[in-house]
Amino acid sequence: MHNVMIHPATYENCREAVNRAFELFPQDIAGKKVVIKPNVLRTSKAEEHIVTNPALLRAVVEKVEEMSPLEIIVGDNPGLFNYGDNEKSFEQTGLMAAAKGYYKNLGDTTRNLAFNPDFMREVGVSKEIMDADIFISLPKFKTHGLTVMTGAIKNSYGILPGAQKARLHQIAGTPQRFHEVIVEVFRLRVPDFFIMDAVVGMEGNGPASPELREIGLILAADNAVALDGVVARMMGVDPGRLRFLQKAKALGLGDFDSQMIHIDGVMRILPDFKLPPLGGEAIAGNKTIQQFMNAKAYVKPQADLELCTACGACIEHCPVSALTMQEDIPVVDSGTCIACFCCQEICPEKAMSLN
Repeated sequence: MHNVMIHPATYENCREAVNRAFELFPQDIAGKKVVIKPNVLRTSKAEEHIVTNPALLRAVVEKVEEMSPLEIIVGDNPGLFNYGDNEKSFEQTGLMAAAKGYYKNLGDTTRNLAFNPDFMREVGVSKEIMDADIFISLPKFKTHGLTVMTGAIKNSYGILPGAQKARLHQIAGTPQRFHEVIVEVFRLRVPDFFIMDAVVGMEGNGPASPELREIGLILAADNAVALDGVVARMMGVDPGRLRFLQKAKALGLGDFDSQMIHIDGVMRILPDFKLPPLGGEAIAGNKTIQQFMNAKAYVKPQADLELCTACGACIEHCPVSALTMQEDIPVVDSGTCIACFCCQEICPEKAMSLN
């Protein structure tokens, strides 16, 4: 039986929820090295709610400080190619200040680990995360155009520094296989504890959508599959229809079955929650959808003429060079595009939509 906490919260009083989370899921932190990883997609402002809110990060850092750790490290590897962008992302989001001097660039040192050879023989993982005694993950309650939702499992994709993330997008090729990739990455170093920012969530074309949703909750768990299963239900999606949760359960990483989860708090389905274009329908049992996925023909990125500034970030970060600038507008080559949505994630103007 797994436990998942659902606690009412604002960013002003989220420390109360953090205290409750540590009561429910005790961590032996005294004298230990603790790494805290928020979800830091890219440079943005805190009020865009693309990243874990600085208020939650600060609350967790201050709680851990009180527990006499040997060392605290705060960091992430945003969805960018260049390690130097890590500090910029933390500074602009306000997470650098919230880290209280414990920030460290997790892309500075890596350790190569054996990986699933169906994708890559080995990958480089941030050494600090692999060396941590306690690994605390702070995901954000958001949708995702490729995986329908992003939460506890998907947050661990940031343990990979640099361009490996884009490379794995390319190798995966289809959404179904990418669902499997994120589980393979997740199990390289399963976090010990998860505290999710659901005070203000994101719906629509996440993970960088302008469509925000006031939820007013902090969620916590010590099992990612159970936590993501609860989040999926809150979004109105049967977790059993999400390939990454199917795979994680099959690998023994946890269970999303409601009969196997005890809720500390009250779980409510969010009415009329807006899902990405896949709408939760990209499931292994739906042959029609599978054909669309395999043909990569269901949705493609398209630039909004009014929002696009022709900065070229989407072109620079496309892992397969499927975008070119034509008359100051990035245009996608449908035959080359692998529907990884890196362009949408990285666009600072939120100008890339999925159509």
